[in-house]
Amino acid sequence: MSAQIHQARPALVLFALSVGAFAIGTTEFAAMSLLPFFARDLGIDAPTAGHAISAYALGVVAGAPVIAAFGARLPRRTLLIGLMAMFALANGLSALSPSYHWMLLFRFLSGVPHGAYFGVAALVAASLVPIEKRAQAIARMFAGLTVATIIGVPVANWMGQALGWRWGFGVVAVLAIATVTLVAIHAPRDKGDPKASPMRELTALQRPQVWLTLLTGAIGFGGLFAVYTYVASTMIEVTHVSEAYVPLVLSIFGVGMTLGNLASAWLADRALNRTVIGIMLWSAASLALFPLMAGNVWTLGLVIFMIGLGGGLGTPLQARLMDVAGDAQTLAAALHHSAFNIANALGPWLGGLSIAAGHGLVSTGWIGSGLALGGLAVFLIAITIQHRTPPMIAAPAE
Repeated sequence: MSAQIHQARPALVLFALSVGAFAIGTTEFAAMSLLPFFARDLGIDAPTAGHAISAYALGVVAGAPVIAAFGARLPRRTLLIGLMAMFALANGLSALSPSYHWMLLFRFLSGVPHGAYFGVAALVAASLVPIEKRAQAIARMFAGLTVATIIGVPVANWMGQALGWRWGFGVVAVLAIATVTLVAIHAPRDKGDPKASPMRELTALQRPQVWLTLLTGAIGFGGLFAVYTYVASTMIEVTHVSEAYVPLVLSIFGVGMTLGNLASAWLADRALNRTVIGIMLWSAASLALFPLMAGNVWTLGLVIFMIGLGGGLGTPLQARLMDVAGDAQTLAAALHHSAFNIANALGPWLGGLSIAAGHGLVSTGWIGSGLALGGLAVFLIAITIQHRTPPMIAAPAE
């Protein structure tokens, strides 16, 4: 770790990084709420417009490993600026999309920098503080994403309704440009790693613990998305409340996710593995309660808050990947977000199958609980194997 990194002011660096996370979180979640508006304007039906959401997720999954592997040698500050500049351009072009097919392309390009940005930003955040506080530093960076679910998404949706859907993507481009400026001013000027190479980064894929940690997130986090995707429909068709209450309940989810992120980071810095296990048990229980509490708006709000708290899983898993990735830190950190976007596809798909089979909207809670328990099972296998092999790091994860 260079002296230049130590000279950086952590609070300002973390704020700069969190603005980028806020921009990414806003476009990722707001695109779903803007879907009816751009579908109508581009002359397509809602299911077809949904492919734009999938295109973004595909961009994340494809872009993260490629950029991380080939950009690992670059200074992290330079890489972050380049990624956010690309993100700004792609979202600006999304706002100007003249047709559905151009929209697909621009949404795919918007997703390409997503995973690599979060991966590199997490490494920078962790480098600013002592190792016993790294999860909390990562959480402060991630807070931008969780706060986006409280503020950014409703504002983008309001702009989309009041001024036109293109403004919802345009404001994200502006936020990305602001991130470029803040990172250029405040991020530490590191020299990069001359020993880094795509082949060295790819060694992460030879480590079973990396795969098991990624699989934990890909399965375990899918439960949250299984419920979140259909919560608006559940409120209207099961809880029987006005559509006006939907943004409020989604904001309650965002508050839970923000608090869960901060709390899990504090706990992970003290007992990483136990924190992951505790969060996944909490998620499994909360999701199982969803079918029982969805009938009343007050109990629904409570259980959505509880499910949101389970969103704190991301930071401990990111920290664990740093422990098990060896020299391939950049690729492993970026793949974390590819795994979470797989969860974003897996949960809604399984939830949709359950609904289509006639089990009702609330059955997504049972699907989600099963996914959380599945992720827990993978994680328990991972730590069992790890305890039977020589430790890879000096500091224990317990």
